[in-house]
Amino acid sequence: MYVLDGLAYTGIFAISALALNLQYGFTGLANFGHVAFFMVGAYATALAAAAGLPFPLCAFLSIVVASFMGIIASLPALRLREDYLAMATIAFGEILRMVFKNEEWIAHGVWGIGVPSAIALGGGTREFYWLQLLLIFSVLALCLLLIRIVGNSPYGRVLRAVRDDSLAAEVYGKNVFGYKAQVFALGSSLAGLSGSLFAQYVQYVNPYMFEPTLTFSMWIMVILGGVGNNMGVLLGALLVEFFERSARMAKDLRIMPMDPNNLRAIIVGILIIFVLLYRPGGLLKEEKVKTPAIKAFKVARKGEGGGEGEGEERAKKILSALAKLRECIKMRLNSRKGGTEIRAHTKHGKAIAKEDKGDMKR
Repeated sequence: MYVLDGLAYTGIFAISALALNLQYGFTGLANFGHVAFFMVGAYATALAAAAGLPFPLCAFLSIVVASFMGIIASLPALRLREDYLAMATIAFGEILRMVFKNEEWIAHGVWGIGVPSAIALGGGTREFYWLQLLLIFSVLALCLLLIRIVGNSPYGRVLRAVRDDSLAAEVYGKNVFGYKAQVFALGSSLAGLSGSLFAQYVQYVNPYMFEPTLTFSMWIMVILGGVGNNMGVLLGALLVEFFERSARMAKDLRIMPMDPNNLRAIIVGILIIFVLLYRPGGLLKEEKVKTPAIKAFKVARKGEGGGEGEGEERAKKILSALAKLRECIKMRLNSRKGGTEIRAHTKHGKAIAKEDKGDMKR
């Protein structure tokens, strides 16, 4: 049962870590209050289930409420710098947790609230765990597919541009704040979905389950596995949960003279140091986005050993693709030219004035 229970927790936290990777790995948003939206999803499911709603509606309600809370949090927070954004999000998460803890009329305060499982079978049986794994990993696969589609789309390339150089993205006419708010809301909704799965699996929630340390566990999953790499995040979630379950098993069986949790913290800390020193991008580095132009060049490389006619045909395809790409870029720049010049002068007015002044002196 240890293995099945560990796999269930791995799937649940992997969904939330993927949401964090979408925010930080793809867009560069340092969200240190990620557990708040996980908690909102869990409590939304608990309260909806207490009202008699079936689990699919509870999960949908969790997504909507967590997304709404993400939008509310993003409006003031995303206008801050990265370091202040991190502090603002962790403060937002603690405020929400204190509300659920002290306001008993919402969800019984520190006493918590029971949640019926989405699986009709009683907890503790092998069939219950297998059906839970089927549910959790089905949702995980859908979330992974969604994030992969978003990451490989033109929308995902804009997110990476915002992450790498938000000023350059703004100069080219992209609404940087709008993209950040959208991704923050999307990541919050996925965290709410994982919180919904967590609530129906554990069948009980209280404020002490959602302390800030849970956010940092998700950060460790992203950093260890690979920032910007979805499969790396899954690997990180598996590693973190493996050490967590191993420590818990060792403690229950009393096979170590010391507290296994201390040893787990030491091992995970050493792994983080090793990754930061020798693999800064994580165990699995970020995957490169394959555009049509890159695919065309790969097709040409594969045909280097072919006949003359075959090589000419591939060369024509590459030239045609490059011509279309050039026309698209030209049209895009022409459509944004006026706004680009205005934005450039607005953002860099001092620098341009200094350059012009220097030219006049010469």
